[in-house]
Amino acid sequence: MAQRVDIDSHKIIEVYSPATLEKIGEVAVNTPSEVGAAAARARQAFRVWSSLDIKQRSEIMLTARDSFVSRREELIELICAENGKPRLEALVEITYVCDIITFYAKQARRFLSPQRVTPHLLRNKKVTVHYQPRGVIGMITPWNFPIAIPSWKTLPALVAGNAIVFKPATDTPTLGQRYVELLVEAGLPSGVVNIVHGGGGKVGEALVRHPDVRVISLTGSRETGVAVLKAAADGLKHVHLELGGKNAIIVLDDADLDLAVEGIVWSAFGTSGQRCTAASRIIVQRGVYDELQSKLVSAAEGLRLGVGWEEDTDVGPVINQSALEKIDSYTQIGKDEGAKLLTGGEVASNDGLEKGFYYRPTIFGDVEPGMRIAQEEIFGPTTALIPVDSFDEAIKAGNGVKYGLSSSIFTRDVNKAFRAMRDLDTGITYINAGTIGAEVHLPFGGTKDTGNGHREAGQAALDVFTEWKSIYVDYSGRLQKAQIDTAE
Repeated sequence: MAQRVDIDSHKIIEVYSPATLEKIGEVAVNTPSEVGAAAARARQAFRVWSSLDIKQRSEIMLTARDSFVSRREELIELICAENGKPRLEALVEITYVCDIITFYAKQARRFLSPQRVTPHLLRNKKVTVHYQPRGVIGMITPWNFPIAIPSWKTLPALVAGNAIVFKPATDTPTLGQRYVELLVEAGLPSGVVNIVHGGGGKVGEALVRHPDVRVISLTGSRETGVAVLKAAADGLKHVHLELGGKNAIIVLDDADLDLAVEGIVWSAFGTSGQRCTAASRIIVQRGVYDELQSKLVSAAEGLRLGVGWEEDTDVGPVINQSALEKIDSYTQIGKDEGAKLLTGGEVASNDGLEKGFYYRPTIFGDVEPGMRIAQEEIFGPTTALIPVDSFDEAIKAGNGVKYGLSSSIFTRDVNKAFRAMRDLDTGITYINAGTIGAEVHLPFGGTKDTGNGHREAGQAALDVFTEWKSIYVDYSGRLQKAQIDTAE
């Protein structure tokens, strides 16, 4: 974890591991004026970077991929130490980063080449549409995917020709620092990617409000997203928000329960439940409710908590003391609401786990859809079993939250599967799989309060970081006036 220790006087962020509370480093906190200087450097570097052709930019990106591959073990160890993830999850994150780099570097020409979209109304004219980089992009990222989410944002922005000012989370600043260092080592020109450290109140707001920053891309909470929108409004900035989730897995009577349990465990307790796509609601048809509950509790109780660098660890720590207290407070909220605590519900304090921020995988049963534990994002290893009578009731419960990121259904009925694809109001829907995971070539994002309509990954990400520019070429040699067809 990164703890801000009297920032105003010490001007540092001291970084501690959430697994052991051992100090692993520190970084300097930037002032608002230093944020401005970083934006100015990015503005100057943008002119050089955007003037390079796509091939040159792509080659630098592929060199960066090779750097990440060669530093894989170093990065895995740092993720385990600073973020707390188990080793397997850290490996998956680094592998995904390399996939992101490869995808954008190799697809850049196809995505960014001029597109002829329609014949012109008159002869001897040609119209094309071009992607133009927007300029300086401000990026604010969370701690739960401290390298993957920055790469998700920076790679499409860079390959399109933009420059960046990047503020990583205060809980994982050294991972953000290392990420930028590897990009620079790969040959990125000076000033193209700039990193600033500090909290959202001073450093984040300075970044959002700076006039040289034309786009803000944030992954964070709904509350932070609203604050960013307000701060960016005066500058009419383009804002991309990826916010919260309260994702549901629906399990129907005809489901393969062993497969469903496997998907639920990985979705609810992977990354200690600290994913925006985590399955924090399990909506179960009553015909299989008791059996699923029994299987799921048994599976959760078999998970091993521990430090991420040990091979047999299933669930690591949560990120910091504040998160631990919030998660535990929701256990009490669930009890007070009348939900049945089936397992977990406590801070882990034996076998040396008291040295870190560990919370036991928690399952509530007999949860009503309107309860707070079924409505509010807990962001921890807690999930709620919600019994329903029918498919239609399951869909209604699934849609009955303010978020709309990910959803899932386990069923052997192809008709119900296709109805779920249509009727679940989320940006992502899985059939017979959990709610987590992403493919770099597919758009990622959600509906309702999960964001403001934009998507990350795939070609859709370029809409955030580029402008459309329509080009008209008249090679007739004379002024032509549009001909209007008045025939009915």
